[in-house]
Amino acid sequence: MKKTTMTFLTALSFAVAGQAFAASCEGYGPQTPRDIDNLLGENKRVFSKAPASEHINLCNIHFHKNAEHKAKDFSVFAGDSKYGGYQCNATSTLTAAELKAPKGKVCKNVKPGDTIEVHWVHSSCDVTPGKGLGSCLSDKCANPQLRVETQVFMVVNDENAFDFNDLDYDSNMVNGYHQAKHIPNTTGKPVEFLGSTTGPSYTEQQCSPLQVTWSVRPACAKIDINSLATWCENNEFEEDHAHGVRQLVTDPKLLSPIN
Repeated sequence: MKKTTMTFLTALSFAVAGQAFAASCEGYGPQTPRDIDNLLGENKRVFSKAPASEHINLCNIHFHKNAEHKAKDFSVFAGDSKYGGYQCNATSTLTAAELKAPKGKVCKNVKPGDTIEVHWVHSSCDVTPGKGLGSCLSDKCANPQLRVETQVFMVVNDENAFDFNDLDYDSNMVNGYHQAKHIPNTTGKPVEFLGSTTGPSYTEQQCSPLQVTWSVRPACAKIDINSLATWCENNEFEEDHAHGVRQLVTDPKLLSPIN
């Protein structure tokens, strides 16, 4: 009887601990990534949307392996690992030629048939684009307005697909602001919402404190792996690989409403 009681109490203790671990973090602003087709959100913390990307400085470009966000066009679950997330639905329709391994170098942990989510990060600070999100801050501007323009791509071996070097920064200045040479504008009206930073170090239990305005395009596009490899060999951001993903945030208390 005593042993049975102890076993029950031990099991109860583990159950309580598990519930505590599973509880969402509290006191934080809205989190990202999310299902952009789900407009509901209950997070009460509101901040002003960042200006349009053309009115603030591009500060970083990087990409994640598989989509961190989910949408109708990229909803194939790729698992809950560091490189999980979602794949473009049309991945299964890619041709043998599109999936052929390139002869030259490639970005680390990227191959034809992969899905990537590219982030063009913008800051209201007077900064120069560079490595990591630290390039979006400065000693004179510790609380910037941040905006991330987002596009999900299928990686293919096809020179007729998007050329990543056309989407690069390459010291491009427009009206006094650092800007990407181009960000896709044919993949649907971007879904805009308030959120946070992403990446595998954050979960629903470990939230990001930064406030970010997101602009996520709802349709996948194709990107040429050869151009991506060229960019990974030499870019201002010292990027040479696909980053891991933060798993989808689903707790309504951690999501902002999408208007």
